Amino acid sequence: MKDFEIEELTITDMQAHLKNGSITVRSLVEAYLERIEAIDKSGPTLNSIITINPIALEEADRLDAHFAKTGEFVGALHGVPVLVKDQIETKDMMTTFGSIAQDGYQPEDDATVVKKMKAAGAIILAKTALPDFATSWFGFCSKQGETKNPYVLSHDPGGSSSGTAASIAANLGLVGVGEDTGGSIRLPSSFSNLVGVRVTPGLISRDGTSPLVVFQDTAGPMARTVTDAALLLDAMVGYDPADEYTTAACIANHKGSYADGLDANSLNGARLGVIRNAYGSNDNTESAEVNHIVDSALENAKSAGAILVDVEIPDMMEHITETSLYGSHSRHDINQFLASREDMPTKSLEEIKENGTYHPVLDLLIDIFEGPVNPEDEPDYFRKLAARDHFQRLVAGIVAKNNLDALVFPCVQVLPPSKQDVRDGKHQVLTFPTNTLIASQTWMPSICLPAGFSESGLPVGMELIVLPYHEPDLFRLGYAFEQANNVRRKPEYL
Repeated sequence: MKDFEIEELTITDMQAHLKNGSITVRSLVEAYLERIEAIDKSGPTLNSIITINPIALEEADRLDAHFAKTGEFVGALHGVPVLVKDQIETKDMMTTFGSIAQDGYQPEDDATVVKKMKAAGAIILAKTALPDFATSWFGFCSKQGETKNPYVLSHDPGGSSSGTAASIAANLGLVGVGEDTGGSIRLPSSFSNLVGVRVTPGLISRDGTSPLVVFQDTAGPMARTVTDAALLLDAMVGYDPADEYTTAACIANHKGSYADGLDANSLNGARLGVIRNAYGSNDNTESAEVNHIVDSALENAKSAGAILVDVEIPDMMEHITETSLYGSHSRHDINQFLASREDMPTKSLEEIKENGTYHPVLDLLIDIFEGPVNPEDEPDYFRKLAARDHFQRLVAGIVAKNNLDALVFPCVQVLPPSKQDVRDGKHQVLTFPTNTLIASQTWMPSICLPAGFSESGLPVGMELIVLPYHEPDLFRLGYAFEQANNVRRKPEYL
């Protein structure tokens, strides 16, 4: 194992090495733990990991013993070290939700999604940093401090799945799990040169995951390749009686692996609607650079046979504003979750606000403190809720009228900001120019794909969205786009 290269390792290649005996699960886990110590805890000090699994090596030994005895893998994720956002409960590790107020909380049980990954043979290697209760686009966490972008250390890795993004980009684990309400998987994937997937809400159980807007939340895979994201998703989806929203998995009724339909030729003849009013202004230097990178990646897609169709979402920003429910829903949803846990150190946001136990740059969390106790108390709540159906029909109608296979646009209109600019309050969550809200607030599945790098070495992502329950199309087209561009690269300083 000493000469074995873990950088940019894929699930398929890792398991091939397990089968031929060139590595063991223990040696793989040891290599990642050494890398976490060298890169996250010292050296560049990415500060992306909150808690390391104290029994990871024991679990590795059990998997190695099973394979030695039977010659078979436990499941499709046998031996895969997974890094999980600390928003998702784990019985073997403390879960803090990024909050110093919840330091030391030990869940009684694993979240459903963690159970499913373990059943498939995965090892939950560590829990990753996030802004308190997933309330920011940026990597600032009262429990952990600041997480750095592994490509340019003075810049932000994106949030709220900031720790998962930075750590998977830096090869501190094989794949990762984030959570996405408004873009918290896709925005950090864009900022960290990763593939990040938001599924139709309900395909993945939210049992054991702290909410932000309960019917908009979903966990999802974050990986260095589309194939690895698909293989991880296979183990995450499914009906769960503990989460009524997972009836969506029954409706989707997907069979087999999401990796089954991956085909590098899938762009040939595919009609991609380029949402031009989701681009930033070329008068803004950063937006102009993002626009150029995404358009260059789309030209490569066109060379692979894609048909690009320029479209617009009428009154797009008005629809996004009208369908935003963080101010109405989040205080209620977070409080309900905290109160449901007997051993939770702090039972309410009111107590956190009173004690000042939160990171001071989290402007959205501060706004949430002042939200209604119940969503229904907000005068415009039901109107805003109904507006979501209209927004979805509008966007789906653009797909139908233009006979499109998918919609595409820059994931974020600007480059990853510097940590200092965020500290100085130059960026506010509700006005930050991210396009991830389009899919989130229309309940449509979406994937962020690496599109390229700025002149200063900062990653840029492109987003692709499809109709609800069309995840196989998401992966099919995403894989072909990845093959046509091939811009994933490891951080140069490592």
